[in-house]
Amino acid sequence: MQDRDSRPLATGTKQIETDRVIVTEWRFPPGAHTGWHRHGHDYVVVPITTGRLDIFNGKETLPAHLTKGVSYNRPVGVEHDVINPNDFEFVFVEVELKP
Repeated sequence: MQDRDSRPLATGTKQIETDRVIVTEWRFPPGAHTGWHRHGHDYVVVPITTGRLDIFNGKETLPAHLTKGVSYNRPVGVEHDVINPNDFEFVFVEVELKP
């Protein structure tokens, strides 16, 4: 596994921002990661790709198996680095819910 500092960064493309939501498409080339971040809003993730992402929570790396079209949500305040361990691009859409 590559050191986090040598990995490429995932690319986020904001599609929509209103007073209620922010919609961003995230693309992870093989081996890419988001970098450590904290979520400022509750959010929903809609996978466009089926596969695994690794979630580093600051202490350990846990696998997350995602299925195309099967959404999940998390609360404000989540902190992590999301890593694509696959040999293919991984894509999801994130919908952040503003208060």
